[in-house]
Amino acid sequence: MQRIQRALISVSDKTGITALAQSLHELGVELLSTGGTHKAIAEAGVPVREVSEHTGFPEMMNGRVKTLHPKVHGGILALRDEASHVEAMEAHDIGGIDLVVVNLYPFEETVAREGVTRPEAVEQIDIGGPSMVRSAAKNHRHVAILTDPADYGRAVEEMQSQEGVISEEFRRELAAKAFALTARYDTAISGWLHSQEVAEKRTESRWPSSYATAGLKQMELRYGENPHQTAAFYTTGDTGEPSAANAEVLNGKALSYNNFVDLDAAHNLAKEFSEPFVAVTKHNNPCGAAVADTIAEALEAAWAGDPLSAFGSVLAFTRPVDMASATFLVDGNRFVEAIIAPSFDEDAFELLTTKPKWCKSVRLLACGPYGPSSRSCEDVEFKKLAGGFLLQDRDLAISGEWTVATEKKPTPAEEESLRFAEKVGKHVKSNSIVFCKGTRVMGVGAGQMSRVDSVHLAARKAGDEAQGCVLASDAFFPFPDGVEAAIEAGATAILQPGGSVRDDEVVAACDRLGATMVFTGQRHFRH
Repeated sequence: MQRIQRALISVSDKTGITALAQSLHELGVELLSTGGTHKAIAEAGVPVREVSEHTGFPEMMNGRVKTLHPKVHGGILALRDEASHVEAMEAHDIGGIDLVVVNLYPFEETVAREGVTRPEAVEQIDIGGPSMVRSAAKNHRHVAILTDPADYGRAVEEMQSQEGVISEEFRRELAAKAFALTARYDTAISGWLHSQEVAEKRTESRWPSSYATAGLKQMELRYGENPHQTAAFYTTGDTGEPSAANAEVLNGKALSYNNFVDLDAAHNLAKEFSEPFVAVTKHNNPCGAAVADTIAEALEAAWAGDPLSAFGSVLAFTRPVDMASATFLVDGNRFVEAIIAPSFDEDAFELLTTKPKWCKSVRLLACGPYGPSSRSCEDVEFKKLAGGFLLQDRDLAISGEWTVATEKKPTPAEEESLRFAEKVGKHVKSNSIVFCKGTRVMGVGAGQMSRVDSVHLAARKAGDEAQGCVLASDAFFPFPDGVEAAIEAGATAILQPGGSVRDDEVVAACDRLGATMVFTGQRHFRH
């Protein structure tokens, strides 16, 4: 392997760049740079040459053209062990560039800003940077490419210990990382450009003809859903929406695959509500949920929905976790895997992180304030299939006008409870049945293959509390047996989308048994 003799440095994110430049200079490396990077290195007192001096060609067009030159790309792409390449370098006075340090214009950060214009966004599409990154990564047998400040230290350590050489193993690793960077970058640009076409109504389809997604690995997980499965957690960019993906982990063991899945499910349900609300989630389904005057009262009511299932659950709070909530949780034989909340009051955090059994295990995540308006309608749901994938819009809808299908109309109290139940039912796996009393879940039937089985399951969970409950169903009742079972269990009012060929029979059953039924016209399957 050849010694690093010349490096080209051109970065948007200047984290650690002057320290790297100083170390390279001390190792005898000639430094080339551009624009603001050159200024930062020079002001740090490190000798550095302008790229324009190296190429003999000035920067032009407001910096759009500065590194797109044969003396740059020839110096990067030349195979040092290929005679014809060496002859071309000598004939055209092209000096080799052995190390490229580049990161890209902040396109994603720019388009995430409120009010950004199209010209502003387009100007942040980097051309020279990705070209140098790809050139260096392609020629990684001879050239090292650094795109991440986190790798600067390791590169310097290898050069210091190996007489100015960066190992082939590390170059390969850096090349893979570099192509991952350009893939993410191009994905972000392509996605944003298509979103602009949609916003400006220049295309009829919400979905582009080709869809790419890319993520940045945040951590490898102990295992996946089961111990024999490997797993990792990636982020796909900042949507501006508080989430389990961008929340700050304040305490606890490392998050598992199942923790992330349940935290996301609980948090998505909590985002339906602006009031003090707590969701208790187990295996990707809410087993308890409640709105109350205070967050501690909401927690206690949500936990009471299914105390047996609540042990080892994941919680989502719409308000900061206070001392009353923390005291409730640590009392008795209660335990949860993780809590996501806007924040944690100081005394509550201390109790949760010092109480035996809790302190070392429970994961506490702070995500900042959130509510229904914080949800991003531009985000999509992704489901991987063998050999393909499905995309869909998120189900952020909630029904507006209802049709009262029965002779009996819902009371104001029943209507309030039905609206609460509908929001919760959206986040229960189909077939979904939710029994509620007031703004509190009493029993949930989830994921059953027949709707009547979901009714029986929810009624059994609710027990005696099913008396006087309302019921929400995510889809229509295909036969009267489901509503008959619900009313027999104690339900007085039922919400469903309607649309069955047997709607008349289902409504007639409600009329015969003295119950209320409303049609929403909006289904909420969740598979």
